[in-house]
Amino acid sequence: MNHALSPAQAISLRRLLETGLPLAPRPYQVLAEQIGVDEAAVVEQMQQWQAEGLFRRVGLVLKHRALGFLANAMLVMDIPDEQVEAVGLRLGQAPGINLCYERPRRLPHWRYNLFCMVHGREREQVRQQIARLLAEQQLSEVPHQLLFSSRAFKQCGGRYAPAETEAVRHG
Repeated sequence: MNHALSPAQAISLRRLLETGLPLAPRPYQVLAEQIGVDEAAVVEQMQQWQAEGLFRRVGLVLKHRALGFLANAMLVMDIPDEQVEAVGLRLGQAPGINLCYERPRRLPHWRYNLFCMVHGREREQVRQQIARLLAEQQLSEVPHQLLFSSRAFKQCGGRYAPAETEAVRHG
């Protein structure tokens, strides 16, 4: 059965999804009520977006600071370009690594091209965890730095729906 959303409803659904699923027994039903459709239409639209590659999965974003994880650090590494993909894939699967991604170097001031986020309760715990990880992965001798967060300004999931003013102009 086709439960196609209008363009305006689809944009509204994307905006709602960006803020997170409602904490309810039937979150898709709640979303459906908010945009004026039935639950099946929301599920069908999400399945279509997944098939189109808009997202791979629906996940959970934890507010790690609220849970007591205050020693948050970015491990930055200078990995040879021909190895960065293989190393990144390995580290991305390693326990304790929450994010792992490649970024371009900014020479001569910034030599690092691989970034891994680690969350912990205490800085020393994170340092030890990183030292073990680097040793296990035979990366201890790779140039790296561990950059601890000092202050959080914002934490949220991705934002992909057009801005409200843009949606009004084109909708």
